[in-house]
Amino acid sequence: MQNFKNHSRLYPLHHFVLTPLTAGLTIWVLVNLFTSNGELSQNVFNLILSFSLALAVLVSRIYALKNQDRIIRVEMRLRYFELTGKSFSTKEPKLKLSQIIALRFANDNELLPLIDSAISEKMSSKEIKQAIKNWNPDYRRV
Repeated sequence: MQNFKNHSRLYPLHHFVLTPLTAGLTIWVLVNLFTSNGELSQNVFNLILSFSLALAVLVSRIYALKNQDRIIRVEMRLRYFELTGKSFSTKEPKLKLSQIIALRFANDNELLPLIDSAISEKMSSKEIKQAIKNWNPDYRRV
């Protein structure tokens, strides 16, 4: 059962394979740059290549998270409309993205009062998540 204490998610391929490999490669290339008697141009090329690979891994993660954020906004707009028959456009500008993301974990019975509380009390995302009594799990997050 997902809840506030266990909802964080690590993606093993990214967090335990790609990130450590690219970090290790970059460190190895940097050490090699300063300790090797090899050709400087090859060492600089390796450094540029390793930084490019590290950036590609980082940017791909950022793209996935930004896409997920857009999907959560659309999901929340739909849920709000289904529950109220009204557009979320009056409430959405009063909420930060982090609050909207936190609100998505609330079940339908808690969502509307929690939206109002989040706006009126300026609750942080952590406070919103802690206030949820019946967690709406999400096992497909990036």
